[in-house]
Amino acid sequence: MSAGPDDHAAMAQLGIDPGEFVAVDEEGAFLEGENAEVLPPAPVLAVVGRPNVGKSTLVNRLIGRREAVVQDIPGVTRDRVSYDALWNGKRFTLVDTGGWEPDARGLQAAVAAQAEMAIRSADAVMLVVDASVGATTTDEAVARILRKGDIPVILVATKVDDDRLTADTAALWRLGLGEPYPVSGLHGRGSGDLLDVILEKLPETPRDLFGAGKGGPRRVALIGKPNVGKSSLLNKVSGELRSVVHDVAGTTVDPVDSLVELDGEVWRFVDTAGLRKRVKTASGMEYYASLRTQAAIEASEVALVLIDASEPIAEQDQRVITMVQEAGRALVLVFNKWDLVDEDRRLAMKRELERDLVSVRWAERVNVSALTGRSVAKIAPSLRTALESWDRRIPTGRLNSWLADIVASTPPPVRGGKQPKILFATQATTRPPTFVLFSSGFLEAGYRRFLERKLREEFDFTGSPVRISVRVREKRGRKS
Repeated sequence: MSAGPDDHAAMAQLGIDPGEFVAVDEEGAFLEGENAEVLPPAPVLAVVGRPNVGKSTLVNRLIGRREAVVQDIPGVTRDRVSYDALWNGKRFTLVDTGGWEPDARGLQAAVAAQAEMAIRSADAVMLVVDASVGATTTDEAVARILRKGDIPVILVATKVDDDRLTADTAALWRLGLGEPYPVSGLHGRGSGDLLDVILEKLPETPRDLFGAGKGGPRRVALIGKPNVGKSSLLNKVSGELRSVVHDVAGTTVDPVDSLVELDGEVWRFVDTAGLRKRVKTASGMEYYASLRTQAAIEASEVALVLIDASEPIAEQDQRVITMVQEAGRALVLVFNKWDLVDEDRRLAMKRELERDLVSVRWAERVNVSALTGRSVAKIAPSLRTALESWDRRIPTGRLNSWLADIVASTPPPVRGGKQPKILFATQATTRPPTFVLFSSGFLEAGYRRFLERKLREEFDFTGSPVRISVRVREKRGRKS
């Protein structure tokens, strides 16, 4: 986001030299220099494979630096970790994942879920197999899953430290993923050829994760505690029986994808299992259902959180909403079973909203009855409002003009005997809208909340979370 003429005027108004500040990256970091530019998003390569096949060692070799943690025991990597890579002048992102075992249990199931999420968001996948062991039943199971996908797969035989194992890699053709490429992450053998193959497989630009602007349906995660009426609502909006409905809580376990036409627009609804317990304390089927629900939220653009209006707002309701907030997704609160709400319950609910949902006052709210169809037609407009806010970008010049007026009328509180000065502001990203404030000193949390409230009043981010980050700029020494 390079500064333009309007931005320069706003920067001068706030006392910052346009020659010093030119751009920020997506995280809001300074890009110094007169010719600084924001680099476009890079395509993503997910690195997957069973535990201890040498994925992290290979990642370190490909990125040309030792960043991924490597240890001679299985299961060191658990979460998805992203690394920037550069080869022949082209940038791409490597995502290192934990050991993927499709039938894993316990902690390994959570690790496997992270690997599956990485695959869904990648532009290509690299399956790493230990050439010294050969293809195991786990490797074959992973290959079967990858063959069903629609993204390129690169098969890599690692730990090929000398010519003795090169011939053995030919046996990996039977995995049905094409030519296996022998490499040694430890010694670098074959890594240059592999990097050439990676650039051939990856697109020039990353695919659009959500399909917005390309005619694809927007993704809606339908979530809530058990038996709140998620499947009933999905059946009502779709006009047919898409999900099993039963009085017994927890009927839905796997997320159920449905293309639904609502108010003249096609949406992709994902009906998820009800979250009964925390993931760490859940067991058996509930544990895996929780993992899949988390993955559904991550893959969605907007979450429809169903709350039983006939009962007090529960801890599970608040926990589900917190999951959506932490994922940075747009939010619509749907109070179901409104046909069971009387006047006393309405008064009680008003108090509960003020007490328990104060952190999401910005969320869209709809009162419906999945049983009778009451106000179901209002869901689509609320979804559109939330997504428009989630996608909204504020021009830098307009943002800083507004900020100058706010700071003039309500300056930041004094801290340590000094009053911080907000030098400049910019919107680093959308989805969700993320703003970066460059300041001469620390800004109190209360003042940041004040600025968020004023942002919402001025620019209307109804239905979307808003994130504000403060970057304190150190004073530069005088040039001699």
